[in-house]
Amino acid sequence: MEIHQSAVTLLLVLSASFTSQESPYEKFVRQHVGPDMNEHKCDTEIRDKEIHYPGPEKHCKKKNTFIQADEAHIKTVCGTGGKKQSGNLYKSSTPFPVITCELLNPDKHPNCKYKGKKSTPYIILACNGGLPVHYEKEDEAE
Repeated sequence: MEIHQSAVTLLLVLSASFTSQESPYEKFVRQHVGPDMNEHKCDTEIRDKEIHYPGPEKHCKKKNTFIQADEAHIKTVCGTGGKKQSGNLYKSSTPFPVITCELLNPDKHPNCKYKGKKSTPYIILACNGGLPVHYEKEDEAE
């Protein structure tokens, strides 16, 4: 059987486009997991991780929260380390240290300037297939 060069090229292009797509879990990790994050690193982390509103304008995201824990610990919220709320939302059974970065200027990416604040709330995550896919909100009450 003979494989044509154009067919091989097409397959390579298609596989490259699929592998460059970011899964919802990968996007969650990029945008919200920061075990080494601190309140002074907001500008750098948000710029380096390309966190902004989607679209050609790339407006600065008004607020972004980084969870100061590793992926394995955060994943437990979607299972034994969390309590099911409504739909696919789970609230952590224990508080997590987080850094919340709030936008100081209404500029366009990459010129976003943020002020970071540290807190230790319970977190609420949207989960899909046992994996976190969205940071919903913080909840101080238990």
